[in-house]
Amino acid sequence: MPLSDRDRALLDFEARWTRHGAAKEEAIRDELSLSPARYYQLLGRLVDDAAALAHDPMLVHRLRRLRDARERSLPVAFAGAAASAGAERGGR
Repeated sequence: MPLSDRDRALLDFEARWTRHGAAKEEAIRDELSLSPARYYQLLGRLVDDAAALAHDPMLVHRLRRLRDARERSLPVAFAGAAASAGAERGGR
């Protein structure tokens, strides 16, 4: 299925804004009329869309690498937080 105008706008926006920050969140609201949370939900779905890959392969590959790196680091982050919490409570 081809990309919608909104999907293309999301990808084009993300290609311009590579860093996350307050200015980007404000631009998401102003330019796309979306909350940042909704923007990232939609963008997350687009990462796995073949039409998005065809539209901007470098961007989609970069977003996939970032997502995969985050997913790999989550179990480590949660394990470290759980160990810290256990130690603070006098855990065993």
